[in-house]
Amino acid sequence: MRLPSDATLLVIDVQRAIDDPKWGQRNNPQAERAVAEVIAAWRAAGLPLVHVRHDSVEPASPYQPGGPGHAFKPEALPQPGETVLGKSTTSAFVGTDLETMLTAAGRTTLVVCGVLTHNSVEATVRHAGDLGFRVFVIADACAAVDKRDLAGRLWAAEDVHALSLAHMDGQYATIVDSVTACEAARIVAARRRR
Repeated sequence: MRLPSDATLLVIDVQRAIDDPKWGQRNNPQAERAVAEVIAAWRAAGLPLVHVRHDSVEPASPYQPGGPGHAFKPEALPQPGETVLGKSTTSAFVGTDLETMLTAAGRTTLVVCGVLTHNSVEATVRHAGDLGFRVFVIADACAAVDKRDLAGRLWAAEDVHALSLAHMDGQYATIVDSVTACEAARIVAARRRR
């Protein structure tokens, strides 16, 4: 994984609402730790970082602004000066100035992590791919929840996660792990020091 010096990390919906029991069983309980490691690597390398926050318009949603679930989780707290974009749909590009901001800065590569893999992560990645961005998804820095299909069958969160990653891989994104992403950020930092 070779990154340009302006590869932008998108951290999607890493908010307290993901811990609400309404979502059911979740996979990858270590996702937040991986998110924190990637954020730290991006900050250390001086790479651009965008925090995407879900601002639900649904009254009963745990992502409702002003509610306890709306807050960022400690592992993904934005630092002063970092961009925070609020969205009310699944894609971080809808109803935000994300595309304009990235295009104006000449940024063409996105590295994506967050929740839920099969929801806002996949919607954003597909949208980014359709817009022509080069996209990497950090598999172990994402998480999914159990999902029931139309026939009533319950699919385990791990299967939902794996299938979502498979949907994105190749056509919309390259799937990587957090170790690879962090190393790529360190290589960018080393190139800058030369």
